[in-house]
Amino acid sequence: MRTCFQRDRDRILHCKAFRRLKHKTQVFIDPLGDHYRTRLTHTLEVAQIGRTVGRALQLNEDLIEAIALGHDLGHTPFGHAGENALDEAVGALQLEDGPTGFRHYEQSLRIVDVLEDLNLSHETRAGIDGHSKGRAHLSAADGEVKSTVEAAVVRICDRIAYLNHDLDDALRSGMIEVIPGEFRVGQTHSDRIGVMVEDLIYNSLDSDDIRLSAEMLEILNALKEWLFINVYLEYPVRFPEIGKAKRLVAELFRMYLEPGRLPEGYEGVLGAIDYVAGMTDRFAVEDYRRFTLPSAWDDR
Repeated sequence: MRTCFQRDRDRILHCKAFRRLKHKTQVFIDPLGDHYRTRLTHTLEVAQIGRTVGRALQLNEDLIEAIALGHDLGHTPFGHAGENALDEAVGALQLEDGPTGFRHYEQSLRIVDVLEDLNLSHETRAGIDGHSKGRAHLSAADGEVKSTVEAAVVRICDRIAYLNHDLDDALRSGMIEVIPGEFRVGQTHSDRIGVMVEDLIYNSLDSDDIRLSAEMLEILNALKEWLFINVYLEYPVRFPEIGKAKRLVAELFRMYLEPGRLPEGYEGVLGAIDYVAGMTDRFAVEDYRRFTLPSAWDDR
């Protein structure tokens, strides 16, 4: 009764790694408020925007949703701060035969292939593996079909989603007070997403690829750089919790490299990576407390 991509979507939706996303940071660590995005709400927003684009372009919505729901399964606790910390800690080992760093999109693929063993289709796996851009600018090449058109949709919709919701969260947090005029493509958060999505749809209608207009591409890239300078890179300066979170992740990883530390089913460097990367924010904090504080202090 279900297509292969419906099965992919359902398997991702019901796996443990997906459920853990609700307690993993998007940008703001342990915010004092219930309305900040988590890695789970980011994932759902990407899926919603992607399905809107897919329906308008008569693409496979189930494939888009499956890629979107699985694209961030491999994220560490504490968002990109945790990812950077784990990447540095793994790189410091200087292994000749083994992992040389950590990248969340590679871990996402490892989760669906090995740790959860979801037996996903090739198209879904390729979309998960190819979604990440980091700080690099979007270009026309990102909308070109490398595996499937649906994967290209998710790649661009991921950027549309996080730029807009991170901007919204930064306003809510007080880190920024106003949105610069050049980025006010709409009066509200919803308006801004609507304008960007419509631009993507209209410019992709008569193309074999997924395209934004040159003007909108320039706005998205400029907004991304502005957020990096004023939010992503400024946040660790103004809020030392970022540094604490990075040290916590790195120290947990080193602790789990010690013989006998890892739980059953995990072993070696890969086991330590899998176990630490899979933690939620709160589990990482509790685990670190268990390792570092005397048990008599638990109730203090």
